[in-house]
Amino acid sequence: MVLIVCVDDHNGMMFNHRRQSQDRILRADILELTGGKKLWMNAYSRKQFAESDAEKIRVDETFLDAAGDGEFCFVENADVSGCAERIEEIYLYHWNRDYPADVYFPVDLSVWKCVETKEFAGSSHEKITRERYTR
Repeated sequence: MVLIVCVDDHNGMMFNHRRQSQDRILRADILELTGGKKLWMNAYSRKQFAESDAEKIRVDETFLDAAGDGEFCFVENADVSGCAERIEEIYLYHWNRDYPADVYFPVDLSVWKCVETKEFAGSSHEKITRERYTR
């Protein structure tokens, strides 16, 4: 599976059971990135894509178990620790800000290689950085 995760400057993902931020242009980038392939997420994350009619979005509360090889998983509030061996690639979107956080991205990226970086302006953030990691 291929993870897609949004983090702050300290790898924070959520605070007080809520996402730290969201961005319309980032969502469009995710849909372009996935290129019509299956994009798995839970119902909490699907609410962000409400304006999208992306037919390839699959909603399942156990989406990390349901996703197959090469399929994308947008992770906001799910614990990926139990599926670390199944992760093929990671796309990290950095907000480039320091937000309060109490849930952090748990994957140790020191054993991964950053093979691609892209920066773009979002609708609510002047700079968003997307990094692609492979083993």
